[in-house]
Amino acid sequence: MLKNTMGIINLHESHESFREITKHRPLAAIPFAGRYRLIDFVLSNFINSGITNVGILSAGNSRALSDHIRSGKEWDLARKRDGLFLLPSWQTGNVQGAFPNDLADFFSNLDYIKSSRQRFTLLSGSRAVCNINYEAAYNYHLAKEADITVLYKEYSIAEAKGLSEATMLETDSDGRVVDMEVCPVNNRSNKLSLEMVLLERQLLVDLIDASVSRGGTNFTRDCIMKNMENLKIYGFPFTGYLARIDSMQNYFDHSMKLLTPEIWQEIFFAHGSIYTKVKDEAPAKYQRDAMVKSSLVANGSVIAGKVENSVLFRGVKVHKDARITNSIVMQKGEIGPGAVIENVICDKDVKITAGKRLKGELNHPIVIEKGTVI
Repeated sequence: MLKNTMGIINLHESHESFREITKHRPLAAIPFAGRYRLIDFVLSNFINSGITNVGILSAGNSRALSDHIRSGKEWDLARKRDGLFLLPSWQTGNVQGAFPNDLADFFSNLDYIKSSRQRFTLLSGSRAVCNINYEAAYNYHLAKEADITVLYKEYSIAEAKGLSEATMLETDSDGRVVDMEVCPVNNRSNKLSLEMVLLERQLLVDLIDASVSRGGTNFTRDCIMKNMENLKIYGFPFTGYLARIDSMQNYFDHSMKLLTPEIWQEIFFAHGSIYTKVKDEAPAKYQRDAMVKSSLVANGSVIAGKVENSVLFRGVKVHKDARITNSIVMQKGEIGPGAVIENVICDKDVKITAGKRLKGELNHPIVIEKGTVI
């Protein structure tokens, strides 16, 4: 277990491709899989690996995220010693661009990093949804006597060409990272960085201080890529299932893949359970004419219509003769009598009134913003 490792979740992640559902929330707070938020997965992976000191480097509007994580009790992080810390950002607005200015916020929270008692630090973003125990990566880091270890997922050459807004890396036969590219137009490598980095805490402090004092603004570029010749940087392969959420299309596709039992089982139970904010609601209620097939339906929902190949969040109401197919309906959504939606993503509090018909395409779902009434 990684008792001597602290975790830092870096929320400086570009979400220009999510404008419809990140207008009121950061990427980490995007609802996923019926009851969860993206940040739940990295928080759960940390605690399942024995990491009990976690800092969240916030960015932009983090109110929705603060409301979700609260004290960190659901992840056993409400502690007298260590626990969960929300590290404030001096910046406002949404994070944009391939190289966000995260070093300024690392530097402004340097006291937290310096005062922590753990020897190592594990940095992670929130867009890589997976179930992982970091102990194997930690042992690899020690065995290689590495300065920095970057976790990556290897794809086929064809799959890698379809990755967007990605950080790709290349390793030699010994696993040492010899090249990295951020958001290349044409991917020349098939190894995708999970944006998870393991290094000693003191080295992190030194890299932040040295980079900021030389005008650096981005951790990946100025602390890692510019030190590839000076530091021993190794790559550790992750072989489990990965849902990388980098666009609305990927969000839709990976949500639909959760309906496959094997994928759902791995992502929620492979190396420990995934935890989330507890809401005491009644189980989903299925009325006489309800028909539900191959779907995830969260608690608090009331189903009177037909639901197929869909993900319904907490408190969703599906009225009589309504039909939902290949769609995602987030919290407290309401599909009126006789309404039909197919290949649609409805954000929170969306109401589709009686008789309306909305149909997108599997490769281009319709996205309806929070609170919209149609």
